[in-house]
Amino acid sequence: MFTGIIESTGIVKEVISNGSNRTFWIESPISNQLKIDQSMSHSGACLTVEEINNHRHRITAIDETIQKTNLGQWHEGSLVNLERCLQLNDRIDGHLVQGHIDATGTCISKLEKDGSWEYGFEFSKKFAALVIEKGSICLNGISLTVFNVKKKSFNVAIIPYTFEHTNIRNINIGDQVNLEFDMIGKYLLRRLSLKD
Repeated sequence: MFTGIIESTGIVKEVISNGSNRTFWIESPISNQLKIDQSMSHSGACLTVEEINNHRHRITAIDETIQKTNLGQWHEGSLVNLERCLQLNDRIDGHLVQGHIDATGTCISKLEKDGSWEYGFEFSKKFAALVIEKGSICLNGISLTVFNVKKKSFNVAIIPYTFEHTNIRNINIGDQVNLEFDMIGKYLLRRLSLKD
């Protein structure tokens, strides 16, 4: 479980393909603080730390993860948002995030607004009921508030701190991002769908 408050960024240093799986070595300021078998959010995807070596850690994404996220586009030099799992005695500054990507979205607009940034993203219409005005979304692991919500698009506003300390600054029009919709909304929608 995560909060969507990015702790650090890391850089992909090596990508290894093994059948349908892809293994990534990521270098970051917190890699040496991790533990093997620890769950960690990597741009929103919960992945297990498999090995730690010299300020780097290794993770593997299986085909299911590759197909449902933007991890298939990661390459040497890609910037990755990192968050360690929530401790139960922590404040929840963002919102409850599982690290289970629901879909990818595509950046359709990027506008600098004299010190802040506004992005627009398009997503599959089948998730429309899960995105509400002023609701929460997890985008590349970042907890954000959405506005200007349409049937298959929404906008987010980015403050300078988030822009400087996450990989959102590298997102341009046409780029794919990982999306996790609000967990409470998913449970409510499921409950409503089961009514007789």
